[in-house]
Amino acid sequence: MQAIELLTDDQVRSPSQLPGWTVGHVLTHVARNADSHVRRSDAALRGEFVEQYPGGLTGREAEIEAGAARPAAAIVEDVSRSAAQVDRAWQVLTPDAWLGRSRDVNGQVRHLFELPSRRWQEVEVHLLDLGMGMSQSQWPEDFVMEWLPRTRERMWEKLPSDVRETEFESPADQLAWLYGRLRRPDLPEPPPWG
Repeated sequence: MQAIELLTDDQVRSPSQLPGWTVGHVLTHVARNADSHVRRSDAALRGEFVEQYPGGLTGREAEIEAGAARPAAAIVEDVSRSAAQVDRAWQVLTPDAWLGRSRDVNGQVRHLFELPSRRWQEVEVHLLDLGMGMSQSQWPEDFVMEWLPRTRERMWEKLPSDVRETEFESPADQLAWLYGRLRRPDLPEPPPWG
């Protein structure tokens, strides 16, 4: 939260590192992502299976667009409130609820116990997208050690053999490159994420 507490209205309307999205879009996405985890947790406690976002991808995009142009104070409060709500939701989950399942916006069915690490990924990656001076070198080491092997495995088949041997200065650089967040003239274009 410290990274965004002092944002101004002009800053939230400025372009982010994601094409077509402002800083306000990125932060609204982070808040709606938190809400999606609360929704899935609440459903698991009731023994129900739900989609991550009401209305799927179209509903997700509409909510982000609707919230992106709000004043900075409202967006920052939204991010803070939604993060606190997801923390509270996870604290009251029963062991059976953690085994509950829901469907990601991309169609993947997941157990709830997979979601905290995915939320962590969402927040760390989108901190870079804000374009506020955060770099992958500031990622916690345990985040990189958690997500680099998983991301390499997920994308291995998409990597041409010469790219598999690409040298990186650090594991964080390699992970940022796989996420499409590190581009340099000496590095090949990362494979598509989807």
